[in-house]
Amino acid sequence: MGWGPWLREQVYPRGGFKRAIRYVVYRMRRLPDQPHRVARGVFAGSLIGFLPLPGLQFVAAWGAARLIRGNVLASLLATFNTNPVTTPFFAVLAMTLGHWIMGIEAPLNADYILGAFSNAGQDLWYNFTALFGPEKARWGGLFEFWNEIYLPYFIGALGPAILISGAAYYVTIPLVEAYQKARAAKAKERSERRRSLRETVATAAAKLKRKAERDDSGEGDDGPGTP
Repeated sequence: MGWGPWLREQVYPRGGFKRAIRYVVYRMRRLPDQPHRVARGVFAGSLIGFLPLPGLQFVAAWGAARLIRGNVLASLLATFNTNPVTTPFFAVLAMTLGHWIMGIEAPLNADYILGAFSNAGQDLWYNFTALFGPEKARWGGLFEFWNEIYLPYFIGALGPAILISGAAYYVTIPLVEAYQKARAAKAKERSERRRSLRETVATAAAKLKRKAERDDSGEGDDGPGTP
């Protein structure tokens, strides 16, 4: 697979996001744990999934799930609530809220955001090369990125993330309960069918055994010597 198809697959899976969401929900419903623990894991993972923690989401989701005694696997699955298509829209919403909360007046447009990323990247590279030369590190671009992009994003994402994750928590409990009840009912039905089959086989075997015993004792024997 070339770079083009691979990148397209990462942005928009061949089976579509609907199929991916169905798979995640299916896996969550089948988790062998109490519904409220699964729901806690979903809350933790969903909350972490909305926060700007690149490369640390799984670790943070694991820690959050352990902290609130939720299902860890559910929390890891719930981090997939974001994707490359929806994340930019949520990021703009989060930064808008963050700028409003922090009282930052800056134009939230592509030039401003890309410029902040570019300045931060240049500072990172400059500071790295400065380790091997006489130059002094510079932090202006990194401070600007932290104060005007990352921190507003993080603060602005908390509110919507808590609301959405809270809704996911309350939706997960009845879904898992319904699935577990249906699964238990199917298991009971299969058990009863197997028991009924065993009883039928045992009854048939007993009849055959009694018939064989009668034949061995000579009952119903029409052979020579029978009066």
